[in-house]
Amino acid sequence: MLKENIWKKYDAVEVSKVFEMGDDYKKFLTVSKTEREANREIIRRAKEKGFHNIVDYIKEGKRLKPGDKIYADNRGKAVALFVIGKDSITNGMNILGAHIDSPRLDLKANPLYEDTDFAYFDTHYYGGIKKYQWTTIPLALHGVIVKKDGTKIDVNIGEKEDDPVFCITDLLPHLASEQMKKTSDKLIEGEALDVLIANMPLKGEDKNEVKANVLSLLKEKYDITEEDFLSSEIEVVPAGRARDMGLDRSMVLAYGQDDRSCAYSSLMAILDSKGSDKTVSCILVDKEEIGSVGSTGMCSTFYENTVAEICQLLGEDSFVAVRRVFANSKMLSSDVNAGYDPMYASVMDKRNASYLARGLVFCKYTGSRGKSGSNDADAEFIAELRNILDSDNVSYQVSELGKVDIGGGGTIAYILANLDVKVIDAGVAVLNMHAPYEVTSKVDIYEAYLGYLSFLNKA
Repeated sequence: MLKENIWKKYDAVEVSKVFEMGDDYKKFLTVSKTEREANREIIRRAKEKGFHNIVDYIKEGKRLKPGDKIYADNRGKAVALFVIGKDSITNGMNILGAHIDSPRLDLKANPLYEDTDFAYFDTHYYGGIKKYQWTTIPLALHGVIVKKDGTKIDVNIGEKEDDPVFCITDLLPHLASEQMKKTSDKLIEGEALDVLIANMPLKGEDKNEVKANVLSLLKEKYDITEEDFLSSEIEVVPAGRARDMGLDRSMVLAYGQDDRSCAYSSLMAILDSKGSDKTVSCILVDKEEIGSVGSTGMCSTFYENTVAEICQLLGEDSFVAVRRVFANSKMLSSDVNAGYDPMYASVMDKRNASYLARGLVFCKYTGSRGKSGSNDADAEFIAELRNILDSDNVSYQVSELGKVDIGGGGTIAYILANLDVKVIDAGVAVLNMHAPYEVTSKVDIYEAYLGYLSFLNKA
């Protein structure tokens, strides 16, 4: 039942569409390296397609009507989009859900220090990473600094052609005999992931001259002091734009494709949705990589509260109405899956793996080993989805995340399932998952978009 490489079924016109979307996808990735940046780009694109902030409806006391397009912004880090359908919203919604955070390094609250004529930023890694992969590569600083008076300063250093970049140093092989005896998880310790940022002293200082020079430069460029780091969110991410990969340019090499590959395809699907009888929605959240916790993660009540606000604006103002909305809703939890890599075949069940260039990946259950922590989708729901996608000639495959006893993973699917939503994971196969640079197939991005669009319009 393994599917064929999708490129075989495409003619020249379809290949052109794939590459056109691939170019746009690379632009999205390049400007969306943090959850804040992704949130901004999502809302910018939504506004261009006629979406309006739900806050305006609430303030003006306006009623919602079929065809209205609205979005809700959660603290600049998560966003929910809705297209109101003709049916009562209590008949349920068709929902797409993805996350817009990715593994990275975060600056600590007191990050700046000097040691032996070098200035460093002290970091704390975010999400599951192989720490050794983050050494010696060019890094950029993205984020925000908020001063005591409320002034918000955006930081983006390392992306322009003439910007400086940064790196985490490593030991030369000539002196690394003891280091190389360590297991890979101890090769580079978390406290050693400090980013080298400067080496030039500030003349006239008695001590910490290099640190003083850094503070002088930051004061000149951003008008901030060292104390302002206390109210900052600065993320260290790989520098550089998303790139074509391969002589055939069939793949994309870029940071953050888990899960912005699915966030992009979901976003484009709801922006291009022509509407249906049902209300359709796309929820794009933060914090999935650390358990979906916090006010901007899927475990918060933001999405439930927004649906409650929509019910009120539609005249369905009751607790029971909100419960009915979720109980009658269907969802694709749009998250990536581990693509089969022949270099590491031993951890994969080849008959139940996902493959690049073979289409949208359904994962009936996630969790680990004995399905621990898993959402396990109903067979009836899967059959319905098969019928929808087959009717639109969308390519898809069904997969697990590696061999049973090897490991596993989770998504936001179970959180919506806890609200009584019918949900299954459906995303894109990725190589190098959680590495600084991940690999996807352009044709999978396109087929995911087509699959999500079919689901919104027909489920």
